[in-house]
Amino acid sequence: MTAIPILSRQPLGMHWPTLDPFLFCAHHDDHYPAGDGRLGLARSALGGRALGSDFSRQDGFSMYHGQHVPGFPVHPHRGFETVTLVRQGLIDHSDSLGAAARFGGGDVQWITTGAGLQHAEMFPMLRTDAPNRIELFQVWLNLPARNKMAAPHFTMLWNERIPRLEQVDAAGARTLVRAVAGALPGADAPLAPPPQSWASQADADLAIWTLQLAPGARWTLPRAAGAHTRRMLYFFAGNALHIGPEQLTAHAAVELDAHTDWPLHNSGTEPLECLLLQGRPIGEPVAQYGPFVMNAPHEVQQAIADYRASGFGGWPWADAAPVHGPLARRFARHPGADADELPPPPAPSPSGTMQAVFSPESKA
Repeated sequence: MTAIPILSRQPLGMHWPTLDPFLFCAHHDDHYPAGDGRLGLARSALGGRALGSDFSRQDGFSMYHGQHVPGFPVHPHRGFETVTLVRQGLIDHSDSLGAAARFGGGDVQWITTGAGLQHAEMFPMLRTDAPNRIELFQVWLNLPARNKMAAPHFTMLWNERIPRLEQVDAAGARTLVRAVAGALPGADAPLAPPPQSWASQADADLAIWTLQLAPGARWTLPRAAGAHTRRMLYFFAGNALHIGPEQLTAHAAVELDAHTDWPLHNSGTEPLECLLLQGRPIGEPVAQYGPFVMNAPHEVQQAIADYRASGFGGWPWADAAPVHGPLARRFARHPGADADELPPPPAPSPSGTMQAVFSPESKA
């Protein structure tokens, strides 16, 4: 019997379909105009929007829950993790632990919300002389019941440290794979996930990879290590992808057979990009109400009561939507730290590699 790579497929919308242990995946790609010099947008650019809850994509962007600066002012979470991969632009993070960060250009922030955390994710309009493009993925990763009340944890994964594999095929076409989580054969050792994450369990076989294939490029996606691993591939850029014998000509989320090595081929004329999420299912009941994800309805009700009573530790910032100044400077201030952590210097890269051709900022 001939193996079939695609087990199911769905079109991509605002929120992409996910498989256990993932709860949510969103791709934000907003083309904001030039800023007003106060890290936000002028009122003249905001007409006709329901400010405070604007998902309209009017003129190519949304304000989300921001009123002046786009983004997501302070809001709570309990019981899962947020993994934010910022491809273009810079994001300002602030949370109830006292942590702060400005990150982007390939950086990844990984937050274990655990027992409860408040945070804000704002999109500062740093450029006043040119448009401000913000592109990111936000992924929600579930926690098993035993870790849902873990202490919240803040992790920053700098772009310069994320393992990557660059391949030039026999025809000279390049592929770049970045492994935010999970071991990737041929790449450097994987980064350590947060200690209470499902990703920290050796048998979880969890992976978060981004794939970029130049036109004509061929690369073999290796099979998953775990017998029970499930895998979703999101084809979101490019015009033609072959997976083994099957071809996709429309962007889609496809569940793949995770237990076979599948040759991928960018058979189109444009650069192709995919996001891959995989893992062994947690296999527990999920009870969710907005930002609270537990195992049973009474636990969700307790989360709401705890948040109302304690604010999950309160909010140490003077503003519900903090931003971190006008400088395009990447940094992270960890809870209790006296100094900022800065990204490491970039590793030397041979001339003409995929890193140079397809760097996250190169499409701005």
